[in-house]
Amino acid sequence: MLPDELVERFRISDGDGFRLKRFDPADTFGLDIDKSEARDLLQTGVKRLRDLQERLFAEKRWAVLIVLQAIDTAGKDGTIEHVMSGVNPQGCEVTSFKAPSSLELRHDFLWRTTCALPERGEIGIFNRSYYEEVLVVRVHEELLAKQGLPPDLIGKDIWRKRFESIRDFEKHLARNGTVILKFFLNLSKDEQRRRFLARIDEPDKNWKFEPGDLAERKHWDEYQRCYEDAIASTATGHAPWHVVPADNKWFTRLVVASTIVDRLERLDPQFPAVSDEARKAMAKARKVLLAEGGKRKD
Repeated sequence: MLPDELVERFRISDGDGFRLKRFDPADTFGLDIDKSEARDLLQTGVKRLRDLQERLFAEKRWAVLIVLQAIDTAGKDGTIEHVMSGVNPQGCEVTSFKAPSSLELRHDFLWRTTCALPERGEIGIFNRSYYEEVLVVRVHEELLAKQGLPPDLIGKDIWRKRFESIRDFEKHLARNGTVILKFFLNLSKDEQRRRFLARIDEPDKNWKFEPGDLAERKHWDEYQRCYEDAIASTATGHAPWHVVPADNKWFTRLVVASTIVDRLERLDPQFPAVSDEARKAMAKARKVLLAEGGKRKD
């Protein structure tokens, strides 16, 4: 796994002065390893994450919410697949948020994600999230008209107010035992171009390509400004952002895995203590089971 001091370099807990251009999407911070070494490092992290998740699930005291945000082709799906590959599905749930349904549009913008929050003991992963409401909706302001909001509530300060609502929402979650880890997979425009071409040129990736993706690419600069504003406006100590270089998939996955493991280790979940009465009951049960006979395996 990556050293703690490197993991901290991606963490944004105070948005004052934040500038996205200061973060290089291709940076690997001098880590020069081949794919095999990267895979071994990741598997070490996955194994550690599995052990920590087992204790988190058993303790049932904390919930963990992982928010993944990125532009198209940045690798959210692949990151989930590779980082969470060893986690017990019983204690982990992934929710992908696409265009809101008519039912969701009849509620406030936080409603649909609130319904998908993880329970205590679980890890919940949001593949996109309530942040779409200050990203996609901000780039395409015509989408506001579909949300049925009273006209008086749609003003120039709507984004500032939504940032305020998000900060309050995340503070509420943190106060009630939800650990929040937010990741922005920071992809360069050139790398997105290469990945789009791969989806077109490689038959087994054709299914991933959608013509609408190119239409969104035309708004690249707008999205970069919106992401910068969203991160700067909602990065806090209890709900930090992590700006992760995304041009090299192996490095992206190492950063995300290392960050989750680091946070869980600091949380230090424990298996529930067994009382003396419970131990006596187990001792009696053991005697009963041994008395039944059968071949014992040591």
